[in-house]
Amino acid sequence: MKSATKSLIAAAAIAVVATGVAEARNAPGVTDTEIKIGNTNPYSGPAAAYSSSGKSINACFDKVNAEGGINGRKINFISVDDGYSPPRTVEQTRKLVERENVAFMYQGLGTPTNSAVHAYLNKKKVPQLFVATGATKWGDPQNFPWTMGWQPNYQSEGVVYARYILETVDDPKVAVLYQNDDYGKDYLHGMEIGFGDKADEIIVAKESYEVTDPTIESQVVNLAASGANVFYNVTTPKFAAQAITKIAEIDWNPLHVLNSVSNSIGSVMSKAGFDKSQNIISAFYLKDPTDPAWADDAEKKEWEAFMDQHFPDGDKTDAFTAYGWSVCNTMVQVLNQAGDDLSRENIMAQAANLKDYRAPMLLPGIVVNTGPNDFFPIEQWQLVEFEGESWKRFGPVIDGAIGSGS
Repeated sequence: MKSATKSLIAAAAIAVVATGVAEARNAPGVTDTEIKIGNTNPYSGPAAAYSSSGKSINACFDKVNAEGGINGRKINFISVDDGYSPPRTVEQTRKLVERENVAFMYQGLGTPTNSAVHAYLNKKKVPQLFVATGATKWGDPQNFPWTMGWQPNYQSEGVVYARYILETVDDPKVAVLYQNDDYGKDYLHGMEIGFGDKADEIIVAKESYEVTDPTIESQVVNLAASGANVFYNVTTPKFAAQAITKIAEIDWNPLHVLNSVSNSIGSVMSKAGFDKSQNIISAFYLKDPTDPAWADDAEKKEWEAFMDQHFPDGDKTDAFTAYGWSVCNTMVQVLNQAGDDLSRENIMAQAANLKDYRAPMLLPGIVVNTGPNDFFPIEQWQLVEFEGESWKRFGPVIDGAIGSGS
């Protein structure tokens, strides 16, 4: 009788193991040797400066594969160009999901582009993980349980800047340049929240631009004419550099606040000119690769070794290469936690189960935390000011103000 019972238990255990293997093998995009991941990135077009993050992620997965992959499976990272064009994002995403049969979409870049496939991916129950945009709407697990951001959200950042302006500027009059889409409006709304019932009084001028515009020079001239003593620059890298250059050209000297998605030294500040970039205020959550404070930092050295071996053509002054390394390691952590259950459901569940994860190159005191009702992995900032040829941190680490979950 005991022998028969043992046989039944053994058979049941074998069945469970076999089922687990079958589930992993049969999950979309997953075999015994491969995990297929889809990505769209602007390798061309007006936001091409961001493409270094996609290249860095690809190099990171090359490193993972060279070291044996994840639980014996190699990463097949299929990253395609969408030119920062929502219609192309829709086309490319459908191909990746329906033709390439990827396990999930990861780090698609851009608010308008991700917005174009947001409902589609949730309807198909395909994870849309760690999107490369800080739009606040990515943290809405009740309505969009298959979508999660990674970086701090734009509204929180806007609140942080509003508080800084109120604390440091007498009689602030703010002029705002913003991209005319969800990305730009999210940043603007965050600042309005931060100013509260004084927002209409403090924000004296607004100018928007389209992503297809060749230049924003006329908008900057109009904003300068408003008499504002604060300039809130909500732009992508190409236009951020243009704005910095134009302000210097017309000799306008407001407090210049630049959104974090365009504070890369390699992609923006050096392009505009270091002499024109002095005293700009921004916010960081990652270590700036050019900051001498990290010269002997272990994480910085590990990132440099990765760059030397796997991304030798990458720009070490470009913050987007450090960003790619950090967010790639976060994805690797999720896949390691998932083990052999690489169903889409479990991948999403593990993404929502990150506890004090220390992604490499995050600033000290900043960690990744998620939960079933908290799809905002990073919710902390530190303010910085541009001095000389690098950013200088000041003040404490600031907790996010908008969208925190539990």
